[in-house]
Amino acid sequence: MAASGSRTSPMSSPATASPPNVVRGLEDEARTIAALAQQASVETTWHDRDRFDACSRHLARGTPMYVSFIPGQTWERTLSTCVAVRAAGLEPVPHVPVRELRGQAALEHLAAELVDRANVGRVLLIAGDRAKPLGPYAQSLDVLRNGVLARYHIRQVVVAGHPEGHPSVSISELRRAEREKLRFAAEAGIELSFLTQFFFDHAPFLAWVRELRAHGVRARIVAGLAGPARLATLFKYALRCGVGASIRALGARPSSVAVLVGERGPESIVRAIARARREPGIEPVGIHLYSFGGLERTCAWIGAVARCRFALDDQGGFVVEER
Repeated sequence: MAASGSRTSPMSSPATASPPNVVRGLEDEARTIAALAQQASVETTWHDRDRFDACSRHLARGTPMYVSFIPGQTWERTLSTCVAVRAAGLEPVPHVPVRELRGQAALEHLAAELVDRANVGRVLLIAGDRAKPLGPYAQSLDVLRNGVLARYHIRQVVVAGHPEGHPSVSISELRRAEREKLRFAAEAGIELSFLTQFFFDHAPFLAWVRELRAHGVRARIVAGLAGPARLATLFKYALRCGVGASIRALGARPSSVAVLVGERGPESIVRAIARARREPGIEPVGIHLYSFGGLERTCAWIGAVARCRFALDDQGGFVVEER
């Protein structure tokens, strides 16, 4: 993981700069929004490998780019994509769905290749969509306990967070699993953080963060957000991915013409998180962008917000100057 001080770009503005046309008296809030973008991460797939250089023109050097594992993907595609991300000056963070691993040898080989070929120091561990594991690993904690990642000096691990619950797991079980992962990571010297599925209502996310903080959890918690995209696209992904109750925030009539032609970005959620980020004890909190509207466009959005090229509005969001 690149240190925050190393994430610089010739296009970046100082973190203290104020956005244009900012509402008087809200400069601190605007700077907090910009700071969230400056430390944001973004999601990609192996299909986008030819766009990484273009994306790097929008992003600070060392920005984390998560490499998703999609149906039909091979581990070699994950590896080659991580290499391409690193070559573009960004930090590759591969998704590792543990149910796709056939055993100890496969895990050892994957960890060695990720480190040797792409200098990977952080991974996202998830169970994966496969109903029956190919090997002995059914949940991310199985790989955490294995110790292989630490032996290859991969000591920064991201796991899934579920502020809106999970369709097949009870809330109590989710919270128990969170505590267990945190406890093991602390004992093993692993820096654990949480990343959520994308959502459209900030309230459940912030309630979950406050609950974790109230129980003494100091791990970094990252909100997964959909980047700017057509509303019809967002509905499609939300339904496919089983996003929770916050899908109602997209609109009550998904078949309406407005949904088919309209667009939506994460501005209102980012602004709400920025406001909450100023609460005592809430940090560290961050944002991660899923690129349903296109990878380069999402990276351009992050870059514009990070460079303070936006104006706060009176609707609880902000307007981004995209180029």
